[in-house]
Amino acid sequence: MHDLEVGEHLFRFPGGLKLRHHKQIACRDPLARPDMPEALYLPLQQHQGPVGELLVQPGDRVLKGQPLSRARNDREVPVHAPTSGTIKAIQSWPVSWPPDSEAECLVLEPDGEETWTETTAVQDWRQTDPADLIEHIRAAGLAGLGGAMFPTAAKLRGDWQQVHTLILNGSECEPYISCDEMLMRERPGAIVEGGLILARALGAERVVIAIEDQMGAVDKSLPRALAEYDPDDIYRIVEVTTIYPEGGEKQLIQVLTGAEVPHDGLPQDLGLACLNVGTAAAARDAVIEGRPLIERIVTVSGPGIAHPRNLVALLGTPVRDLLAAAGGLDGDVERLVLGGPMSGLPLASDRIPVTKGSNCILVLRREDTRRDQPVMPCINCGECVRVCPANLLPQELFKYLQAEAYEEADSLDLFDCIECGCCAHVCPSHIPLVDWYRHGKGVLRERGIEDARAQKARQRFEAREKRLSEEKEQLRRRREQREEKLKSGGDAKSEVQAAIERARSKSAGPDKEGDR
Repeated sequence: MHDLEVGEHLFRFPGGLKLRHHKQIACRDPLARPDMPEALYLPLQQHQGPVGELLVQPGDRVLKGQPLSRARNDREVPVHAPTSGTIKAIQSWPVSWPPDSEAECLVLEPDGEETWTETTAVQDWRQTDPADLIEHIRAAGLAGLGGAMFPTAAKLRGDWQQVHTLILNGSECEPYISCDEMLMRERPGAIVEGGLILARALGAERVVIAIEDQMGAVDKSLPRALAEYDPDDIYRIVEVTTIYPEGGEKQLIQVLTGAEVPHDGLPQDLGLACLNVGTAAAARDAVIEGRPLIERIVTVSGPGIAHPRNLVALLGTPVRDLLAAAGGLDGDVERLVLGGPMSGLPLASDRIPVTKGSNCILVLRREDTRRDQPVMPCINCGECVRVCPANLLPQELFKYLQAEAYEEADSLDLFDCIECGCCAHVCPSHIPLVDWYRHGKGVLRERGIEDARAQKARQRFEAREKRLSEEKEQLRRRREQREEKLKSGGDAKSEVQAAIERARSKSAGPDKEGDR
């Protein structure tokens, strides 16, 4: 990595696309809340990882903020009650991932009272042990709010001070999505405070907030928050050029540092951690106010919605309630998408609930989709290679997957694909490439190949930790030996000096007083 500070000079990642923004249409109005739904549908799994231990049963009355499940380790993320009410059922319900699937959900019927459970805040987070801060964040149910849904506590664990710079990612570069921009406009102080808390948990010395160069209003709100909450001046705001998919973790790190995260590696290998600005604000709420993650900002936008806007939605709110709060559908709506037009997932139903990773509901009309375009054979034009930000060979991956040669696709680093959709966007044959990549990853996961790769990554990590530990021990021993040597050298020097003084005294003989 270059000797420059993170963000001091900007670099370029390979590929990518310049796209029309379409963001400001949802930023004209301040944040609003939809009406309380008749029922909230809470999937037990709203993150990457196993489901936690269920703590409630049908018929139980619960309070707002009460844990409904318990995390037994960092890979599990608990779910909390977004409001007070009664658990009416535990049943299968449509969810966004995998597409066209159902998952076990808690059905919570609100009582309209909004009665909070007892919460625990940290009294002085600046003096709190980092491990205790991470435990507090884990108990609050935080998962990455940028869409990846990786458990936040797991991302914070590791050797304290291994990370020197925390990057807060506010560069949501996909068209239409503006939930992070609205958060930075309306709650910049929460982001700054949360970033300081996360930096303490990591042992990081610097924090960089990366924003797009087209976020004009954020230019004013963030500096004001820094002036109030960052007296030690550890923050830097960096504006990055709006090129999709610059908001991807690996791409943003390359832009800010010029270095690439190693294949099968982590940002920590470069001394970096990257978290979404929404995650930072949620960390602040969890630590300072004791509030678990029970709501998030969702952009509702697109050509097929009457009043595009950003809404603060309780987790578990059905998509149809958000559509109603944004004025309802407008025109001949063809498709609902969770996320943006490039990497989003089609929603099979408007009954699907908002979860921790739901950043945008995009409403598209028939003329806004490519569904009428016939899929043609690949012509090997190479356009997909040119725009791939992960330096992959999309057309070769497609051919292997089409031939069901999944291991061969894995050998071409299929899992390095970030599913940004650039390749499909430029494909003149209209091949749904990302759908193929998602399918291939699903097959490989079922075969346990990803588990084997994860095991190898764990072994490499453990070997690295062992090596670092041995190096620290060797340094400690060398330091002790050096100190001992200096000490023994000092004693010898004293003895020599004493001998010299005795010799001088003898050679000088008795003084004049003695002669008399």
